[in-house]
Amino acid sequence: MSEARCSTALRFAINLGNPVLAFISPSGEPEGISVALARRIAQALGAEAQFTTYPTAGAVVAAAQAGEWDIAFLARDPERAQTLRFTESYITIQGTIMVAAGAGAKSVTQMDTQGLTINVGKGAAYDLWLTRNFSRAVLLRQASSQAAIDAFLNGEGDAVAGIRQPLEKAARQNAGYRVLEDNFTQIEQAVCVPLGDERYFAEIAGLINQLKESGEAERIINENMNDG
Repeated sequence: MSEARCSTALRFAINLGNPVLAFISPSGEPEGISVALARRIAQALGAEAQFTTYPTAGAVVAAAQAGEWDIAFLARDPERAQTLRFTESYITIQGTIMVAAGAGAKSVTQMDTQGLTINVGKGAAYDLWLTRNFSRAVLLRQASSQAAIDAFLNGEGDAVAGIRQPLEKAARQNAGYRVLEDNFTQIEQAVCVPLGDERYFAEIAGLINQLKESGEAERIINENMNDG
């Protein structure tokens, strides 16, 4: 690995839009896989980890333009790669759809239907994917992934797209809903830095590869995943 050591603090952006990866603990502090990885990266770089939380992935991307953070944890996406540089992924997450229990759809392949409305969290990785790949269904963009779920539970939209675990949690907690068994995309979560500020990228990329090869990444994920 390179020697891009850091003697000061590293500013980590934590996306709270995906509760599988990051959430606020009862003590009011951010926790989860992203936070645990941030601490491991800071340790490797000899720096202090400072956290700023954002409600959505879109807010994290926008904050990069303002220079608000040094390192973030987001899904790899071609649109985001225009302004961010990504490492290899450290975890793959399933994007799927929740429907009413009585809906006829059995597969996500049946959901791109003329006039069908699907709630999504604005700017989420799965929103970007659906925008590129669905041409007939109407995407109803909500403020966040949780807001998209809440809107569907309150009668808005014919379905809601999102990350499998939060959708399955919502279906368990609310009678009359089910999550489709298949996925429309596999979302690759990675570490990223803003293009043009890549001081630590080589060492971070090397560290992620090392953590994956040694099994430490899997241990961090298993110990810190919020699966509801």
